Amino acid sequence: MATDQIEEKELVARVSLKFVQHGQVVGLGSGSTATCMIHFLGERVRAGLKIVGIPSSIHSRDLASSLGIPLTTFDQCQEIDVTIDGADEFDPALNLIKGGGGALLREKVVASASRQFIVVTDSSKQVPALGSFPLPVEVIRFAQPLVEKRIAALGAVVTLRTIAGGKPFVTDEGNHILDCHFGRIDDPAALARKLSDMPGIVEHGLFVGMADVVLIAKGDAVLELRRK
Repeated sequence: MATDQIEEKELVARVSLKFVQHGQVVGLGSGSTATCMIHFLGERVRAGLKIVGIPSSIHSRDLASSLGIPLTTFDQCQEIDVTIDGADEFDPALNLIKGGGGALLREKVVASASRQFIVVTDSSKQVPALGSFPLPVEVIRFAQPLVEKRIAALGAVVTLRTIAGGKPFVTDEGNHILDCHFGRIDDPAALARKLSDMPGIVEHGLFVGMADVVLIAKGDAVLELRRK
């Protein structure tokens, strides 16, 4: 990753904490920019900020715990004041593709429970239309061959996400991920409905109409885009 991109991620992560207030329940995103945010949030907690976090992945949970951020779960709290998370792409309507790190299911659950969903990005994530980044789809193993065929019939090139040695990537919930190359997605909402209606799909990485604010770092400035 280029140095300027790292600096953008750190800048926007720090700026995003202006949305966090004393006494709140905070959703903790996953991915590289969210990881920066969690580190900076840990600094604020050690300086006296009183919040509790709900992490969206095992990695975020473990990182937050190591930094002394108090955590809770949906067993104790079903409403989140603000969630801060990253994105792999966002379009002019602030629709997102997420799931490059494999945490899309928990990320979407956490975002859906949030009064305010703040997305932190660097300048490489802004696109005129979604689809340059392959769309992650989390699928139960039993249905994987069937789902692959059905998604391919929608026009996508579908590949199973793997790790070193060619083994399938396994999500925190024990599922596999299909990376689906649709090309330009002109109607994210329509595609989201088709995927949500497909048996065997646990969740997909289209976050349509969910982001309230996108913060985008460009050089040494942070732009704030709000959903209309």
